[in-house]
Amino acid sequence: MYTNEMMESMKKVAAAREANAAFEPRRMTAEEKDTLLKTYHPDYKEGEFAVLQIGPNKGDKVPTELAALLQANPRVSPAEIDLSKVDYDVDVLIIGGGGAGASAAIEADNNGASTMIVTKLRMGDANTMMAEGGIQAADKPNDSPAIHYLDAFGGGHFAAKPELLYKLVTEAPEAIQWLNDLGVEFDKDADGTMITTHGGGTSRKRMHAAKDYSGAEIMRTLRDEVLNRQIPVVDFTAAIELILDEQGKAAGAVLLNMETQEILIARAKTVIIATGGAGRLHYQGFPTSNHYGATADGLVLGYRAGAKLLYADTLQYHPTGAAYPEQIFGALVTEKVRSLGAKLINVNGEAFMHPLETRDVSAASIIRECSDRGNGVHTPDGIGVWLDTPMIELKGGEGTIEKRIPAMMRMFGKYGIDIRKEPILVYPTLHYQNGGLDISADGMTGVENLYVAGEAVGGIHGRNRLMGNSLLDIIVFGRNAGQHASEKAKEVTLGALSLSHVDAFTKEMADAGITTDVVSPKLLPDYRRKK
Repeated sequence: MYTNEMMESMKKVAAAREANAAFEPRRMTAEEKDTLLKTYHPDYKEGEFAVLQIGPNKGDKVPTELAALLQANPRVSPAEIDLSKVDYDVDVLIIGGGGAGASAAIEADNNGASTMIVTKLRMGDANTMMAEGGIQAADKPNDSPAIHYLDAFGGGHFAAKPELLYKLVTEAPEAIQWLNDLGVEFDKDADGTMITTHGGGTSRKRMHAAKDYSGAEIMRTLRDEVLNRQIPVVDFTAAIELILDEQGKAAGAVLLNMETQEILIARAKTVIIATGGAGRLHYQGFPTSNHYGATADGLVLGYRAGAKLLYADTLQYHPTGAAYPEQIFGALVTEKVRSLGAKLINVNGEAFMHPLETRDVSAASIIRECSDRGNGVHTPDGIGVWLDTPMIELKGGEGTIEKRIPAMMRMFGKYGIDIRKEPILVYPTLHYQNGGLDISADGMTGVENLYVAGEAVGGIHGRNRLMGNSLLDIIVFGRNAGQHASEKAKEVTLGALSLSHVDAFTKEMADAGITTDVVSPKLLPDYRRKK
């Protein structure tokens, strides 16, 4: 199944394996990293960004694909929506059924609030389910939240909102214990001590995992808790517009049944956006590791209602997406593969970078190796570099791969590739939305009673995220939003429901001379063949 070029390169990788296993490439200096990123990282690529002409972030640049949705036509005309016919009436409405939405629902329910989740796919169809490597928390004797803070702050180019990052790291140990108490099966030693490993950019081993399906295990546990509590979940139903009251406060959402196309009205005292990422917009034509619903819906809904964005121009391209075979092109190859000892190797069998640089630096290094240096491995459909997985068992002993990363072994095994014996080909894949809606420490946006949790938040990680901090933020900020939104709901008296903000946004588009056929939110990607 390999080309002759790939086979010849694999021989070079095998011949150099023992030497590469013993070789430790040096880490780059700060100056080298800055130069590398500005030259090769997609976030710095001119011509791929547009300046917003309207809305709270007028004058800011965002990816062209996102700009098209932020400055698009609504899916419905407010004049055609009867807001007097309320189909659902709750204290807390949660939009999104992933880890952040589930965590928020559990805490809101704990606080006695009537709570409902609405999700355009099924409960658990989310990037949470696809997260593999683990979740960070500084809960070992040689670690501390302060050290975790410094790692994450530096890894995010010192751009994180301090109050959000402080909350993330200081509440991390409790988040792990909360998940453990709910029933998450973390990897543990015989005495019950949790096993922790390094991740890119970490100075301590603080990555807690459930083999290499950590997100699926967390999502399974959270989903079961939501269902066991009998919290209502309305699936295959998308939020297509936020509803505000006459005072401009969040008061619910217009919903669209994805199967029947029926329009429904949900009234709520507080609303939590937990809609996840944007990978399925395929910025700059990159493949993605994201689930099919990741189309930036929450950013569109929040922006149209008046909520500001933060760092919407920065994305995370995971350095190791599958580059071969084509059936899994773009699928995530967890960073845990490198934390267990595998190194990135070029076509000539050379280890060209430290295996645990931060994700943005790693991605840019691979792009440089494949472009300017000409050291990529050509496949029938693209290019990549080797991730030398047999090195794991050379270092850790036979059986390490099956024990620690069984999902990776199965994913490639389906296509006749035994990662215990053969290296795998990888290339950066669009993975994470670093930017999102701007919130304060209680989870609220600038629109009163509108909260955000999870990947739809901007500012927690700055301009780059470390491995394991996304599974952490959906728990910390999901719980945070659920607690504060449910408490706020106790004092809210709803005014008359209104969609006047949608009419105002449409007028602003017209005044700016924006004409477009695009409607938003996008809801689902379109992979139909074009004529």
